[in-house]
Amino acid sequence: MSIPLIGVSACTRSSEGGSHYHQVGHKYLSAVATTAKGLPMPIPAMADQIDMDDLLDKLDGLFLTGSPSNVEPQHYDGPDFRPETERDPLRDSMTLPLIRKALDRGLPIFAVCRGHQELNVVLGGTLHQNLHELPGKRDHRMRRDIPLQDRYDAAHPVDIKPGGMLEQLAGKTGDVMVNSLHAQGIDRLGDGLFVECVSDDGVIEAVSLPGAKGFLLSVQWHPEHPTALAWPLSQAMFKAFGDAARAYAAQK
Repeated sequence: MSIPLIGVSACTRSSEGGSHYHQVGHKYLSAVATTAKGLPMPIPAMADQIDMDDLLDKLDGLFLTGSPSNVEPQHYDGPDFRPETERDPLRDSMTLPLIRKALDRGLPIFAVCRGHQELNVVLGGTLHQNLHELPGKRDHRMRRDIPLQDRYDAAHPVDIKPGGMLEQLAGKTGDVMVNSLHAQGIDRLGDGLFVECVSDDGVIEAVSLPGAKGFLLSVQWHPEHPTALAWPLSQAMFKAFGDAARAYAAQK
């Protein structure tokens, strides 16, 4: 069976000199290649120059990455961003309609971090912009007082709910440990989504879509980082995504 082609969402950035870049972190590409066993293809945030239907004709799966930036609040009727909030409207203009089209086709989708939030917004959900300011919520943001490689280690437990995809992949319900590197989180759940697990302070950490035409799994944490990719659940999630992409490719 040929290797499935997995589209990987890219972010944009600009240099001080005015040059513009589309970028995808190595960890995302590596996890798709080594654990999902797919061929990762970065998708530049060029919605006005790329025919999305033609692109999706070629893909066997879609991996939605994390990012320092946040989904623009007008997409979910949220409050205006604070001045210091990192944003990437070009990514929004590419990923949000691409997710809608991929869902319509039943293209396998695996989303992490920002991708998790994008999926929720596409399905009509809303986001908390600053979880750490809400009563009873922990600070889920990335720690900057420890070495980079340690920031992706286990930070808190999530409670896997019965009857979902994560129960099958983990082989159990109850607590597993995950990392935490996000300021935003799901507020109102998107239409049709099933809550796969929640953190010990009640944040929705993973969802699936029981009515989806194809594989769909979305998590708030970062299973793709080498530290977390060694965990059994991370391995199982990427393998399931890769298997779904191979099955999709075989049907085309």
